[in-house]
Amino acid sequence: MAVRGSGGTTARGVRVRRGLLALLVACAVAVPLAGAARGQVPAPSPAVLAGTSAASLDAVYAANRANAEEAARMADEYGDRRRADADRALAGRQLLYFDGRGPGLVTEVLGDLAHADRVAVLVPGSDTGIDTYSRFRAAALALHERLGARAAVVAWLGYETPGTVSTTVATTDRAEEAAPGLREAVSGVRAVAGPHARISLLCHSYGSVVCAEAADGLDVDDIALLGSPGTGADTATALRTRARIWAARGDDDWIGHVPHLSADLLGTIVGFGTDPVSPAFGARVFAAGDGGHSDYFAPGSTSLANLTRIVLGETAAVTS
Repeated sequence: MAVRGSGGTTARGVRVRRGLLALLVACAVAVPLAGAARGQVPAPSPAVLAGTSAASLDAVYAANRANAEEAARMADEYGDRRRADADRALAGRQLLYFDGRGPGLVTEVLGDLAHADRVAVLVPGSDTGIDTYSRFRAAALALHERLGARAAVVAWLGYETPGTVSTTVATTDRAEEAAPGLREAVSGVRAVAGPHARISLLCHSYGSVVCAEAADGLDVDDIALLGSPGTGADTATALRTRARIWAARGDDDWIGHVPHLSADLLGTIVGFGTDPVSPAFGARVFAAGDGGHSDYFAPGSTSLANLTRIVLGETAAVTS
């Protein structure tokens, strides 16, 4: 088993980290995901649209609202009131994309995307789907309230996220599958907002692995890695992007106790390598306060204040 981690790791430290990683993988295999046996709620196929532009935005929103309304009706008939209520809530919003099948995929816009000169695209981590979408949306709302009218926020739940307790959360497989969709979503945002809009990618937890996989050539100005387990890359430079790379971790975030290494276990690479907040990675590390893993967008938090500055382009005011 080959193990790679941050520079300066002692042989004893490597053995300890190997043990912790083995324990993590064993738990992931032994403990099934909550709700894994739940039946698949029926829903229509996503709306078929020619493309997204500023001129077609209203039509895109209308088509996806209609799709979410139909998904809510079908979920009601199936007897899943929770999903029906979630679909119905989404049917009243600005959706660039909606797919109610399975865990569900949603891309929601907060604000006036066609006229925004600052756009933040949020990418969630594990255990996020339509049934739990409200907590992800709360983060997007908190940021949008801080940014004001000149900015838009895009909540991109565009991939099937891994479970927090699962084998998939420890590999890049889901991120590799998600990366093309994120690139397409950013291209669509750029097409609507225009070439002069400043776009920032804010990536939480496993979402930072997704952003890292998509980073090469991505047309964004900033990428912020929040509570990241690692990116699969040894350094920020290895992401091969023109964007500024930022990283933060709250003082009470449990992710700091996860071993930051990658290991070849029976032909599968497990783990994500260098800690993004370490000097070895080379990101611009900013203060996140004393919050936990789910607190990066908490109203009044240090991390939310700094994320607001990054999105607005006030990078000199970001605190470390």
